[in-house]
Parts: sequence; C-alpha cells; structure tokens
Amino acid sequence: MIEIYHNNRCSKSRNAIAYLDAQKIEYKVIKYLEEIPSEKDLKILLKKLNIKPIELIRKGEKIWKENYKGKEMTDAQIIKAMVKHPKLIERPIIINKEKAVIARPTEAIEKVL
Repeated sequence: MIEIYHNNRCSKSRNAIAYLDAQKIEYKVIKYLEEIPSEKDLKILLKKLNIKPIELIRKGEKIWKENYKGKEMTDAQIIKAMVKHPKLIERPIIINKEKAVIARPTEAIEKVL
C-alpha cells in the first residue's frame, strides 16, 4: 500500500492526498509530526528516495535557519536534527514499496506508481 508522509497544514501535502483520492489509490497517512520517524526510519526513507539527508531538509524553516544553517554537519547529525525537529522534513513524501518521491510538484507521484 502507498504511504504518505503528510502534514495537513501544508497545501502541497493536501494536494498530494487529493491527487491520490482522484486516482482512487488506497494509501496510509503517516502524520510524521505526531508519529515521528526514528533515525532508522529516516535512513530507510532516504535510501528509497535516493537522496542525501540535506536534500530532505526544509531549509526555509525557522528552526533550520536559527539552529543549523551554515554549520558543517554530517549526514548522521542532519538525520538527528530531523528526528528532534520533524518539521524540518520535506513534504509530502509518497512511498510505494522500495521507491519514494517528494511530491513537489504533485505530478511527481507518478514516478512511484
């Protein structure tokens, strides 16, 4: 089953849900701000996305700008920052088995269907 890392306050995330609904695709919502992914979960997710941890960071977030921007950080430190502050995780993320995509734009979902 398709999974979506979702934040209902995000219009892009709501658009991804609407897209899946319109396509009549069943999915499981992961409210990652409440069900915070572990370091292990994020490592698995990054492998499915085929990206580096820094590419999953929302660099415009106040938390990033005030605490991390401009600092030399290892991949492990970036992952720890996302666990501590899940708001830093880019969204929405669509996962289909061993593949995942950041659904920006929404049409990117097609890549994992």
